[in-house]
Amino acid sequence: MSDSYQLVSDSGVAKANKPASDLFVLGLLSGAFLALAGAASTMAAYNLLAHPETFGFGRLVAAAIFPCGLILVAIAGAELFTGNTLMLLPLAQRRITVVSMFRNWGIVYTANLIGALTLALLLVLSGQLTLPPKITLPPELTLPSGLPLGEKGSLLGAITVTTAAIKCHFAFYEAFILGIFCNWLVCLAVWMSISAKDLAGKVLVIFFPICAFVTAGFEHSIANMFFIPVGLFAAHFHPEFVVIAREVVGAPVHALSWYNFFVMNLLPVTLGNIVGGGVFVGLAYWYVNRGRQS
Repeated sequence: MSDSYQLVSDSGVAKANKPASDLFVLGLLSGAFLALAGAASTMAAYNLLAHPETFGFGRLVAAAIFPCGLILVAIAGAELFTGNTLMLLPLAQRRITVVSMFRNWGIVYTANLIGALTLALLLVLSGQLTLPPKITLPPELTLPSGLPLGEKGSLLGAITVTTAAIKCHFAFYEAFILGIFCNWLVCLAVWMSISAKDLAGKVLVIFFPICAFVTAGFEHSIANMFFIPVGLFAAHFHPEFVVIAREVVGAPVHALSWYNFFVMNLLPVTLGNIVGGGVFVGLAYWYVNRGRQS
């Protein structure tokens, strides 16, 4: 515990003093890493997520893939806002200032958003969401224009829209609480990975907490910077995905909007992530170690 405590504190001090340009580039990479992991996890599990009887197993399959995002961040090196909420620990020790912490958070959060948004748009433009296999559709389904939808449709595209719509459908307090649970686990993974002695140890201590939060359906602000925009972009370029999501999957597509993304999901989830990681991990361990000299 003591080694982890000191290493996390030292890491926070280094992050506070890192040049802005480095923080921005590493933040872009982090947003992209999580987006790549999100795309892979959706591809692996979309058919399972579409059916109630296999939904839980689909979550587990997606959760087995998604940890690669944080593994890339931790081992390849990048700046992730949610992990940086642990900077509340050196702040409590008075090793860094409030200004330097918020400087880091602001730059990294913005870069994470740009990186994730860019990957979301590129994924939709790549055509991946329209690739086979296709599902057979009810003949009565029509596009918003009134034209027939066709005989076949992309379930992958529909599940992408469904995931985004579900995240936009939470009440503010629900998203906030799910954000707390999520980053509690994420920052425990970061805390343990910092003190791991080798690469295999880092991978193992990251995998299980991240797998747990994805399986449980908790909310991660940076991951949602990919999952929701990719659904919004997909709905814009492929309105048939919205029809399939609503009529075949039963998704609350009425909730899918940029307003709900920013105000009803990203804002409360970000606040919850700060509490979950910064307070329940960073400040909790600062409190029990407060008598130690740093």
